[in-house]
Order: sequence, then structure tokens, then C-alpha cells
Amino acid sequence: MAKKLVIKVTAGADAPERCSQAFTVAAVAVASGVEVSLWLTGESSWFALPGRAAEFELPHAAPLPDLIESILAAGQITLCTQCAARREITEKDVIDGVRIAGAQVFVSEAMSDGAQALVY
Repeated sequence: MAKKLVIKVTAGADAPERCSQAFTVAAVAVASGVEVSLWLTGESSWFALPGRAAEFELPHAAPLPDLIESILAAGQITLCTQCAARREITEKDVIDGVRIAGAQVFVSEAMSDGAQALVY
């Protein structure tokens, strides 16, 4: 089993099933004891802001705020630097525990020994 799971979410409310799957997989991995790093890019970037996940609805899916809370409890959530800049999101705007970092950090995490990367 991979020692670390790096997940990049590119979808948001524009592709709700794909978006929900990424957060669900991340939360299940965290609950299973896997080290998780979830990256918010593209339209999922908005979920780094307080209250935005509560606006997301998908029938038969776990509530996004609950998934985010469980991921942050034992994993890492990162907002892409360029995605944040395009949306004028700064570190003072994001949920506590969410960091902003760039592609070099993503590549470093994805290429680390024992890591498995997924993109949704």
C-alpha cells in the first residue's frame, strides 16, 4: 500500500460527482491511516474558503464540509498558488489549516518515495 496519497482535485460544482469522489477518497484514506495530501485546483479552489463547501450538494454523497473536516484532522489540504491568485484568494481568506503552495511542492510530494498520486 502507498505510504502517502496525493490527490489533485480539478473539479468543483461544475463536475459534482468527480469533485465528491476526490474528497470521499481522501477522507476514506485518512480514516484508513494513509497519509493524505489533497490539492485544490481549478474550480475546487473555492472550497478553500469558509462556507463554500456548505453550498455544495450532491444526492447520496457525504456533506463536503464533513469530508474537509476529516481530511484536515489528519491530512493536509493545499490550495494551488496560481489558482488562488486567479481567484484573488489569499492566505488570510482560507479555512484554518489550508495552505497555499505551488507546483514544485505538488511535484515533490507526488514523486516522494511510497507516494501514489491521483487526479480527479
